[in-house]
Amino acid sequence: MSNPLEALRDHLAPIEDLKAAAAVLRWDQETNMPDGGAEARAQQLSTLQSTAHERFGADETGALLDRAAETLNDPDPLDPDAALVRVTRRDYERAVRVPSALVAELSKAKSQAQQAWTQARQNDDFARFAPHLERLVELSVEKAEAIGYADEPYDALLTAYEPGRTTAEVEALFDTLRNDLIPLVDTIDDAPQVDDELLRGTYPQSAQQEFGRSVIEDFGYDFDRGRQDVSAHPFTTAFSPDDVRLTTRYDEANVASALFSTIHEAGHGLYEQGIAPSLARTPLGDGTALSTHESQARLWENHVGRSRSFWRHYLPQLQDHFPDALGDAALEPFYRAINRVAPSLIRVEADEVTYHLHVMLRFELERGLIEGSVSINDLPERWNAAMDDSLGVTPSSDANGVLQDVHWSQGAFGYFPTYTLGTLTAAQLMDAIVDDRPDLRAHIADGDFAPLLDWLRTHVHRHGRILTAPDLLDRATGASLSAAPWLRYARDKFGDIYDLT
Repeated sequence: MSNPLEALRDHLAPIEDLKAAAAVLRWDQETNMPDGGAEARAQQLSTLQSTAHERFGADETGALLDRAAETLNDPDPLDPDAALVRVTRRDYERAVRVPSALVAELSKAKSQAQQAWTQARQNDDFARFAPHLERLVELSVEKAEAIGYADEPYDALLTAYEPGRTTAEVEALFDTLRNDLIPLVDTIDDAPQVDDELLRGTYPQSAQQEFGRSVIEDFGYDFDRGRQDVSAHPFTTAFSPDDVRLTTRYDEANVASALFSTIHEAGHGLYEQGIAPSLARTPLGDGTALSTHESQARLWENHVGRSRSFWRHYLPQLQDHFPDALGDAALEPFYRAINRVAPSLIRVEADEVTYHLHVMLRFELERGLIEGSVSINDLPERWNAAMDDSLGVTPSSDANGVLQDVHWSQGAFGYFPTYTLGTLTAAQLMDAIVDDRPDLRAHIADGDFAPLLDWLRTHVHRHGRILTAPDLLDRATGASLSAAPWLRYARDKFGDIYDLT
């Protein structure tokens, strides 16, 4: 008789292959697929995802889990065999509640909606996207009801991205953050504004690509196991630790946009490339939660890429790429420019401080969509009113407003809170890293990122999904998630930049 754990792995591996194949098709849909391929692609993805769901939710999976569990005796939390059974069981119990027909319908609706969103955004035409969004909301509520929840449907959707977290917990954490964040935003708003005009000029895309690639190679992103392409909305996807793909978009009039997008996505990519190879082709071979994934992107983008230490090393190199636009730039004005705080329309280009207001706005609106208190037809108006209320800016078009993010077209309800959860996680991790490596900033100023990457590989990346996000954070930092480390970081950094008392 075969080893029960090996039998479980053999059963799960082709299911993971099907999911990876679907991911390849989604990547192609975002980067290379012609518009005319949308309908066929929707069907292809529906077939792959429903087949994977059926095979995973089969009785055979439950029986194999039962047999594998019998071989475990008081295992260590980091034991990969025990984690495989524990995590697969959690996924299985969720999956068997969702009918395969619903999975297929959702997959098809997502592909159609994503194509409609792309066209709607290009043409500033929310009406083109609205019926697709309405269908995705209906199907997502149906999915939440099938999965079950304790308090509200949004809980069932949130836990797909944040296992173990509840909507109430996120709301409480956001309330705590907001109480200190709003006064900080107001204080900065009253201070003399930082000039960021030097970031605007002529920055050819080819030179931006070359510089961005050199930076993330220095970080440790392995282009032998990855690549970078252009898409309408920056994202990272992985088909295995040896095939990790980044995308970004470019603005030739602003050097900061694609640069920080590239650094951000590289943080995601480094995480995927750092997952232990032994976890590949199992449910453990992915990031443990989207907040953890986002923590890696925000850590590299903000704590590294927007630091003085980083630009002491890289500003001369950037000037070599753009001598006409930046040849006379000095370190301090450049550092202040890339950290300018000002309310803006676009989330992915928002500064570190006001970024959370974008996330909380989306959290509240999509929670309303799921519970039925926000209607699809009212969404653009509700969006604009919320932007005016929280950020003091109002979109002049839906393309820069309610249509700016791809997530709803992907049916990713429950996703947006992870951006702020990840930002808070990044600050907490960075405190722990600096405690362990007090010389970290000196290494960054020398363009040496090995100490940082080694720490992240050891404490975060290699574990994949073996630990939940709360358990991983507790092991790495000795504390549960809190807004306090990020608030300290923000007050110190922006107090210095804006000369606040």
